[in-house]
Amino acid sequence: MAENCLVEQAFVKNPDLKIADYMKEVAKKAGGEVSIKRFTRYELGEGIEKKVTDFAAEVAAQTQGH
Repeated sequence: MAENCLVEQAFVKNPDLKIADYMKEVAKKAGGEVSIKRFTRYELGEGIEKKVTDFAAEVAAQTQGH
């Protein structure tokens, strides 16, 4: 459940805390309630896809005109 539920996941800046625990701390400091209105989900390694190229085909294409 911890992997799928945001408030049960570890807080990024302090992995010893869960998001729910961090929210309680912030609410106590603010003197009110804290709620999550929206968030963006990132997957580990997202955006790091490596471009796959065929080097032999690239060289063949460049040498055809010469």
